[in-house]
Amino acid sequence: MKLSIVLVFAILFISAGNHSSARIRSYKNMSNSFSETDSVARNSYTLIFIDNDAQFAKQGALVKQRMIEAFFKVYPAEAKVFNKKSIHRVTFMIDPEYQGVAATAGDTVHFNPEWMLRTPTDIDVVTHEVMHIVQEYGYSAGPVWLTEGIADYARYKFGVDNAGAKWSMPEYKTTQNYTNSYRITARFFVWMEEKVKSGVVKDLDSSLRSHTYNNDTWKELTGKTVDELWAAYASNPAIS
Repeated sequence: MKLSIVLVFAILFISAGNHSSARIRSYKNMSNSFSETDSVARNSYTLIFIDNDAQFAKQGALVKQRMIEAFFKVYPAEAKVFNKKSIHRVTFMIDPEYQGVAATAGDTVHFNPEWMLRTPTDIDVVTHEVMHIVQEYGYSAGPVWLTEGIADYARYKFGVDNAGAKWSMPEYKTTQNYTNSYRITARFFVWMEEKVKSGVVKDLDSSLRSHTYNNDTWKELTGKTVDELWAAYASNPAIS
């Protein structure tokens, strides 16, 4: 079968406030496949946005722009707080082959186009996923529940429109455990920041990245084991 390839490049320079944005766009149409790439640069950060889904290209222009704006707002903020050495070039890929909501590998976040079109208000999936790039833990750094709990804590702290997505942390229930991950663990972290030690999440994050985390880390940071902390949380889980 003959492959037809069309490449078009355009560069746009947009002045916005006190920064400049440079955008480079390319299109590729290979037989029945579809691919469109934008490169957007602001200050010292660059976002490569690859759309491999023709339907998203037709219907998702507003969602795409909100994803881009969310990236440039939250990623530098997360990096400033948690990891100033975070990479400055990130790729978003609209991936019709990915069946979940979103997933991060290295410097690339894969987004399910069907989910993003069906749930356009869930823009802070960006906030959660780019936190994984900031985390940069590598392999065998610690338990998955801790990694995901910190990422959802970041969504809670830095999210641009959690309310619009009707995203919130669940109230404490006796059936929960800190290992439940995501929002349940994130709420536990909010409580720890308020009631135990300010900055403890940043310290946990740092220990995971340096691969010094172990079961004793909790006691070293707070004077209590994680089980003791959870018991205290369970007895009075109120947060402001």
